[in-house]
Amino acid sequence: MTLLPRRQLLSLLLGSAVLPISCAAQPSHRGHLVIIGGAEDRQQDRVILKRFLSLSGGANARIKFITAASGFPDATWASYQAVFADLGATDCERVPLLTRDDASKPDVVRQLAEADGIFMTGGDQNRLMECLWESPAAQAMHRAFHISGACIAGTSAGAAVMSRQMLAQGTATPNPEKDVVQMDIGLGFVANAIIDQHFSQRQRLSRLLSALAQRPDLLGVGIDEDTALVIERGLSIEVVGRGAVTVVDPRKMRSNFDLVEPEDKLEMLGLQLHLLPAGHRYVVPTNLKNNKKQPLALWEALYLLAQTGPMRD
Repeated sequence: MTLLPRRQLLSLLLGSAVLPISCAAQPSHRGHLVIIGGAEDRQQDRVILKRFLSLSGGANARIKFITAASGFPDATWASYQAVFADLGATDCERVPLLTRDDASKPDVVRQLAEADGIFMTGGDQNRLMECLWESPAAQAMHRAFHISGACIAGTSAGAAVMSRQMLAQGTATPNPEKDVVQMDIGLGFVANAIIDQHFSQRQRLSRLLSALAQRPDLLGVGIDEDTALVIERGLSIEVVGRGAVTVVDPRKMRSNFDLVEPEDKLEMLGLQLHLLPAGHRYVVPTNLKNNKKQPLALWEALYLLAQTGPMRD
């Protein structure tokens, strides 16, 4: 079977209570995503990296690193290798995956399928997806997450590829504009959202809104630096680190997107915006309408965000 190019396939696809982190549930085999906005602390408290290690199973967990997004993969690996050794990780190694051909090698596929935790580093999300797009390695990552309950983490570019609809590139304009961002297809662990990183630090709200104007059926998730969105599959949303996660819900929005020309300013009316600060965990209630402690619109958005994408094989 001939696979369609990612951008061509993308065009076909277009169309409870709040708890402090100290009360968070202990790691389980349910499957977690740790989506990091970039620039996570690797020198001081290292709260996010410690959480990833814990959710993967602790010091003896089989941790695998994918550095294919980086323009300097050896230096990137050396940095993380030193950090995780200092955190006490005893089985932490880089997967030899830097090219499209590598993603089909049996040893690479085996390492990822057997991993307890997989960490994708920063760099260029397009470079990373060129390696992983519809590959046996990507399928192995899905098996590890969906079947074995592995923890999948990504920072910066590694965060961007978590979603099925991936923000590939785009200028951070002062105001939302039509067609100033380009979308592509990511790994699909997050099914109902578009993810942007370095969010507050690089003033990317307008960029995310420009993407949502193209896909108003999806949530927009902006993650600050040294901040992680932790998704426990189907159960909860947690924010860890120093910043916040911004969730924009455009599903009831009215927009002039179809009426204006490329690079014209966009009118976007009726958006819902939720700011989730670090230090909170949101357990999605089983009955959204019966939960009166928080706005219904918030629970609807978090419910969608907690529903991870299907296993891809």
